[in-house]
Amino acid sequence: MFVVGLTGGIGSGKSAATDYLARLGITIVDADLAARVVVEPGQPALKAIAERFGDHVIASDGTLDRRALREIVFADGDALKALEAITHPAIGEELRRQIAASQSPYTVLVSPLLLETSQKALVNRVLVIDAPAELQVKRTMARDHVPEEQVAAIMKAQLERTKRLDQADDVVENHGSLEALHEQLDVLHKHYLALADNHS
Repeated sequence: MFVVGLTGGIGSGKSAATDYLARLGITIVDADLAARVVVEPGQPALKAIAERFGDHVIASDGTLDRRALREIVFADGDALKALEAITHPAIGEELRRQIAASQSPYTVLVSPLLLETSQKALVNRVLVIDAPAELQVKRTMARDHVPEEQVAAIMKAQLERTKRLDQADDVVENHGSLEALHEQLDVLHKHYLALADNHS
């Protein structure tokens, strides 16, 4: 399977891009959704999290109490590493399973952490959706109803824009209209179909 890894900073327009590619019949595998799936009740990763961090990170309904867990891992780098050691392999397995099940000519793996994790090994090409920082802030504030400081903190935690662009095979500039975004994606879609045809 030919896999395109799609990434970009918060508010860059990853969802707008994947929504459009999905309309063109392309399977979208979402790392954020996979990260939720692997910690659902009954999953081995959730059991491992409870064993490592204590039952107080499990809500009364048996689901993961994300807030309680976040408070622990954001205050402690070692705790974050321990959490990632549990979740990252499980997420990788889930992504591989979804990619293998895909029936479309090529598959898009969308992940905000594509270039920071071993997920990069799952893709043949990297597509970065890029937007100027001030536009990322504006879009995220409008979408998530969060203050500017919170968006800035998230952006700071993400891979630096230039480093992301350095690792891109393809870049879509998303600072204009949806039509402009779709036009760029149409060109890439044709390109990816051709690459997938030659990929064995």
